[in-house]
Amino acid sequence: MTKTIPRALTSRADAGGVGRNDPDPEVPERASGPRRYLASYKAQILDEYEALDKAGKGALLRREGLYSSLISEWRKQRDRGAMAELAKPSGRPAADSRDREVARLRRRVEDLEAELDKKNKVIEVQGKLSVLLEQLATDSATAKRGETR
Repeated sequence: MTKTIPRALTSRADAGGVGRNDPDPEVPERASGPRRYLASYKAQILDEYEALDKAGKGALLRREGLYSSLISEWRKQRDRGAMAELAKPSGRPAADSRDREVARLRRRVEDLEAELDKKNKVIEVQGKLSVLLEQLATDSATAKRGETR
């Protein structure tokens, strides 16, 4: 059994209707947050910008997609010495080996204290149970002696 598709349905797709090769109409999502620039990129752009004339500066900004306010801010950062700070690795400094060992030992002490607490509670419950069983045994022994059958 073969099915044939009427030529009218396929010609609609050929004439500009919805077809397989149509572009996706959904707009792609923009990147979130402000753009971030490496210190080396900033230094390179500043050097290039300062070497150009007015027309060349505008062309550089358009080509890189930058604003003149960024150039001003980057100059201020450079003058304050922030470029050296930006070149440093980000994040927390590595912990000292002694600090790591102290933290590990503290965690171990906390774990051992929690375990000791549990064992003390078990011993306490066992003591109470022993007293209760002893009391039940003595009560049943006295009840048997005084009991008449």
